[in-house]
Amino acid sequence: MKVLHLLVPTLIIRIIECPRVEMQVNTDVNQLFSSITLVTPEPADRIEPTNGTQCGEQILSSGWAEKVLIGGVLTMLTLSTICGNLLVVISVCFVKKLRQPSNYLIVSLAVADLSVALAVMPFVSITDLIGGQWIFGQFFCNVFIAMDVMCCTASIMSLCVISIDRYLGITKPLTYPVKQNGCCMAKMVLSVWLLSASITLPPLFGWAQNVNDGRVCLISQDFGYTVYSTAVAFYIPMSVMLIMYNRIYQTGSVEGTEGEQEAEEEEESLDCVGAALKLQREVEEECSTRVSRLLKTGEHHQRRKRKNQSIFKREQKAAATLGIVVGAFTFCWLPFFLVSTARPFVCGVECSCVPLWLERTLLWLGYANSLINPFIYAFFNRDLRTTYSNLLRCRYRNINRKLSAAGMHEALKLVVKQESDV
Repeated sequence: MKVLHLLVPTLIIRIIECPRVEMQVNTDVNQLFSSITLVTPEPADRIEPTNGTQCGEQILSSGWAEKVLIGGVLTMLTLSTICGNLLVVISVCFVKKLRQPSNYLIVSLAVADLSVALAVMPFVSITDLIGGQWIFGQFFCNVFIAMDVMCCTASIMSLCVISIDRYLGITKPLTYPVKQNGCCMAKMVLSVWLLSASITLPPLFGWAQNVNDGRVCLISQDFGYTVYSTAVAFYIPMSVMLIMYNRIYQTGSVEGTEGEQEAEEEEESLDCVGAALKLQREVEEECSTRVSRLLKTGEHHQRRKRKNQSIFKREQKAAATLGIVVGAFTFCWLPFFLVSTARPFVCGVECSCVPLWLERTLLWLGYANSLINPFIYAFFNRDLRTTYSNLLRCRYRNINRKLSAAGMHEALKLVVKQESDV
């Protein structure tokens, strides 16, 4: 009884103090939560990834007016690229006069540029319109990068091989056209696409992984792969194109100087022939044989002069065409590849620290090269211009006959001009 008498007051005290303990706990909890400052996301332009790469992609915020303007410009660029390169493919494939081995490389270039417009530009346009965030998933990111790299590289490599083809055609006018058959040109086209695929495959087979965290879709920033891909896709082809252009330009200059010297010598010979013609009426019949020989020699020199002038004009035209092609190619792609080469060394291999607006501007400048290529070749190729004109005006019939008639007309004009010069 004595023990029970001592325990009862203790239990009553504990029961009375329980609400105080609960109140104290509640007070401490309230103070704890009140000390926590809720962090609301600020309208920053970076989104942190979810896979721990710590590579955020900048998001460009723009109003509806800017989106409509940007969307309209990108749509027009894409549609124009599709139409221009489709015209090249249709012209060469369906017009008999243009269906020759020398134009296979132009078709390869047009197919590569057309692939860029169909398989790459639409997705880049959508990504840019929503601010730069990749929304098409991780698997398609790898497919997209593969298509982008392969098609752009095939376009650049086709330009490089075209410059080599033009150089050989000018410097070896007698032997190279014999080798320039369909099988040889098909092998060159196949080599272009296989070399382009060699740049595409490494990220798909583990050498260098593309950067993709669900919001960012970026080609691999591995140092070795960056040097390899940019060298094969741009720097080596650009160097080859510049070398070919320089050699063609020099050969045109040398031919021009030699042509002027030969022209002076031939003029002296023709003067002698003219003197012989005046004396022909006064000399005896036994001298007529010598005079006829002089006349034949003069005609031979005249034909040779016209041939040299024709070759020189062709070299000048090829040098001008290649010069514009090389200049446009360098202007469009050089800034992008300089940034792409320097980016992993400056930003690291995890992400890109290049401002998104600058990166997108340089990328679309490179894509613009796929738009202007068909128009450059059409500007210097009369047959392509005529075919474009007939196709755009829906005059599909008798295109080959019109091209033949135009070619005959040009030939007659040349003959008349040569006879007037004589």
